[in-house]
Amino acid sequence: MPPGEEVAITSNDDVVRVRHVVRAAAAAAGLSLVDQTKLVTAASELARNTFAHGGGGTMRVERATGELGRRGVRVVFTDDGPGIADVEQALTEGWSSGAGLGLGLSGARRLSDEFSLRSETGKGTTVTVAKWLR
Repeated sequence: MPPGEEVAITSNDDVVRVRHVVRAAAAAAGLSLVDQTKLVTAASELARNTFAHGGGGTMRVERATGELGRRGVRVVFTDDGPGIADVEQALTEGWSSGAGLGLGLSGARRLSDEFSLRSETGKGTTVTVAKWLR
């Protein structure tokens, strides 16, 4: 896997491309099929949010090393959209700013081993997820 492979997210087709790139990176890193599926599902939700709510942005996937030398895959989504006014509310299971089920951010957090979200109103959002080898 190339270090820091990046995908622009400007259409629904790019959401599909994100899934393929993340699946390949997770497999190359040696994640189990179950963990690959969890990471791809989280990435799909985050890519969809990046496009639908952030007006588009980028996804970067890379091999990662965590605490205690853990190895895995980290995926970072960034947009320059309107940001999230109430991050705590946005992470609440079932809450949606649109017509969705409200499972995007909370679901991605649940499916990941590590999750971080930084957002500033009017300046955009960055969401980072990681999945570690077991």
